[in-house]
Amino acid sequence: MSKPEEKLDLLVVDDEQPIVNMLCDFLGSRRFECRKAGNGIEAIEEMKKTPADIVLTDLMMPMMDGIELIKRLKQGWPDTDIISITGFIKQYTYTDVINAGASDFITKPFNFDELEAKLNRIIRERKLREELQRLSARDGLTDLYNRRYFDQQIKEEMERAIRQCYPLFLMIVDLDGFKRVNDELGHQAGDELLCAFAHVLKSSTRKHVDIACRYGGDEFAVIIPQATDEQVEAIAARVQNNFMQIDTKGTTLSIGVSCASTECGGTTKDVDILISQADSAMYQAKRAGGNRVVVVRPEGA
Repeated sequence: MSKPEEKLDLLVVDDEQPIVNMLCDFLGSRRFECRKAGNGIEAIEEMKKTPADIVLTDLMMPMMDGIELIKRLKQGWPDTDIISITGFIKQYTYTDVINAGASDFITKPFNFDELEAKLNRIIRERKLREELQRLSARDGLTDLYNRRYFDQQIKEEMERAIRQCYPLFLMIVDLDGFKRVNDELGHQAGDELLCAFAHVLKSSTRKHVDIACRYGGDEFAVIIPQATDEQVEAIAARVQNNFMQIDTKGTTLSIGVSCASTECGGTTKDVDILISQADSAMYQAKRAGGNRVVVVRPEGA
């Protein structure tokens, strides 16, 4: 088996300990991270701790059979791939396990070459799915997240902020004078500037925390969770300062920042207020001449 680019986390579920040990020895030699569970209930607890990429599960087990486990896994962790393993081929058919949610089926006594082939196929399919998901969420020019992803993620971040009672900020940025760049220097120069600014956004915001998106045209948005007013002001200033270090082609930035209420008990309707306030703040910055940051809060916040 070819070495995976990143280690995949596999969970082996079987009440026969020698089978579990043999599988983990094999998987470990292929540089997989292997965990063990003796039955379906233990497997669910393991998944709650850390979801596995792939689960290999027996079908005939005490306390919770494999079919029930597969159904629960697909309900709770739909991105996990499952291979069922059983010595009772007459009791369960290939159709049974696939309908339950498994990706594949192998019988005992199994052949390691066959298991290798099935794991290789699953790995290829996972990589393809991940690439398709990445492409569907990314802007083709700047490789920032796209508007579709923004619309989905802002709602999820708002729900999380409401549950955990922390403020959620939104920053909307517009390039002042961008139309002139396209008109006078050409669309290629405009595209180069957008890509350069996208790099500025990524380097100026918190990695794995803030979410930078191309909002549309020459407008960009950054979702900023779990931050203080001072942190957000520092991020906006960093964006401005770093932008001035590149060839701006005579453009400047108008930045509008809004904050959702920090009070618990908010609603997802606050998303509309958050976006509207940030958008209004950005236009207020433009009307004042551009090249500035305007911060506002929803009424009552």
